Amino acid sequence: MPPTPDAYWLALRRVKGIGPRIARLLLERFQSPEQIFAQAEPVLVAAEISRSVAHNIAGFDGYAEIDKELCELQRVGGRLMRWSDPEYPAALRQIADPPPFMFVRGTMPAGGAPCVAVVGARAASDVGLRMARRLGFELAAKGFAVVSGLARGIDGEAHQGALDAGGITIAVMGCGIDVIYPAEHRRLAEAILANRGALLSELPVGTPPIGENFPTRNRILSGLSLGVVIVEAAEKSGSLITARMALDQNRQVFAVPGSPLSGKSRGSNRLLKDGARLVECVEDVIEDLAPQMASAARTVSPTPVPGAVKRPESQSSAPSSSQVAQSVSQDAKAIVNCLKDDEKLHIDAIIEGSGLDAKTVLRFLLELELQGVVRQHPGKLFSRA
Repeated sequence: MPPTPDAYWLALRRVKGIGPRIARLLLERFQSPEQIFAQAEPVLVAAEISRSVAHNIAGFDGYAEIDKELCELQRVGGRLMRWSDPEYPAALRQIADPPPFMFVRGTMPAGGAPCVAVVGARAASDVGLRMARRLGFELAAKGFAVVSGLARGIDGEAHQGALDAGGITIAVMGCGIDVIYPAEHRRLAEAILANRGALLSELPVGTPPIGENFPTRNRILSGLSLGVVIVEAAEKSGSLITARMALDQNRQVFAVPGSPLSGKSRGSNRLLKDGARLVECVEDVIEDLAPQMASAARTVSPTPVPGAVKRPESQSSAPSSSQVAQSVSQDAKAIVNCLKDDEKLHIDAIIEGSGLDAKTVLRFLLELELQGVVRQHPGKLFSRA
């Protein structure tokens, strides 16, 4: 019986000498693992891989073990998210060494929803924990998927904040998707799955959380995201590895400042000295990422988002009230009608004036801001653009 399509994908990473970069090269050349394994050695060598790797591909015979692994994956409620699948995140495809597939439990955000990573110290301060939870909450309320590593401390609080806001959060794990680490985060992992979130790993089912797995895991965490926010990090923190990887991937790096008297903040303060964007509130993150989101929306989603304002052809002047009224949904229109060109209105006043709940107002304000209809000012103040 021939191998299944999923078995070919797993086999691609089982071949000695094939890592993420060579896997990407082969997939771009031959389109699918089935086609890769169907090639003769000389054809593979011509694809700029070594003769030894080509020989290993041609002689691979480990499908019996792979079939057992696929059965175990199904048993734990997981599935394979392959490079060729529509749900594979577009942002992750752009990095130099994306995993050819990932093991997934749960639901990946639909439509390329923007992601922001929030990471930091495991042994965090009370202030750091509160800040992480607040950032997770406010990012999720703004429509971002919050990405973190399910670790103790900052990671767990960022996930929980997103859940508190009714938003989506993704845990990128340094172990198998069936191995919850730390064990006390089992309820948190279950809540992530119950609230349209996902647990992700490139490691096989049953892989334990050993130290060498986490640095390579961090490239996925940053690769999924438009930006990475470091809340607290010591001088030799794993979060600094994530920050370096984010910079290599051309992602924005943010850092929350901390006391110079605290060793927990020396790494994050060092990032600020080196040029990371200082974060005191979620608006600091939104302000930097809004241009990237608008660009990504034009590239990835040419069709308009339901309820969103069409982007004006020219940025030289703001759209008129009649133009706005014709191009937004009733909820967005209620928000626009609260605002004036020459008056800044606080978010609480907009919520009260529009009669909408806070989550809906925050979502539409972000859409309107990206489309150039609304302008945000410090202190959670808004006006017509």
